[in-house]
Amino acid sequence: MTVTGLVPRIQGLFRQAGAVDIDKNDVKRYQDFLNEHLFDLLLAAGVVARSDGRDIVRPTDLPLTRGMQENIQEFREVDGELDLVPLLADLITVPTLDVALDEGTEALLPELAGGLSVALARTFRVVEPELKNPDTEAWDRASAIFRILL
Repeated sequence: MTVTGLVPRIQGLFRQAGAVDIDKNDVKRYQDFLNEHLFDLLLAAGVVARSDGRDIVRPTDLPLTRGMQENIQEFREVDGELDLVPLLADLITVPTLDVALDEGTEALLPELAGGLSVALARTFRVVEPELKNPDTEAWDRASAIFRILL
């Protein structure tokens, strides 16, 4: 899918989740954000799998807080209108880990990305309630918050 085809659907997600407008220049930042923080979640899940004597990550190994579970649920509701799962599946890059992902975990990745997207849109609004279109500084602040929490 071209950037042009991505932008309206991603914009719809950010508008619904956080009343924030992003533009086509934000797509690369968005993709980098998703890949960085999906890696963090999968790395933590790999630690859990290894501690259980497995080299395969199951969905139950993922460190999903109550808030993240709620963000994933909100994403599922928004996705019904925007059909973002296939788009996110193409947008994310599965990192190389020292553990494998089982089918259930791989299938969950687009929804994890969607949950991270909802959390990101909400974070923009919490950090700066009057924000309309996030600039580089807003993206950097939001990413720093996620690095602290994930």
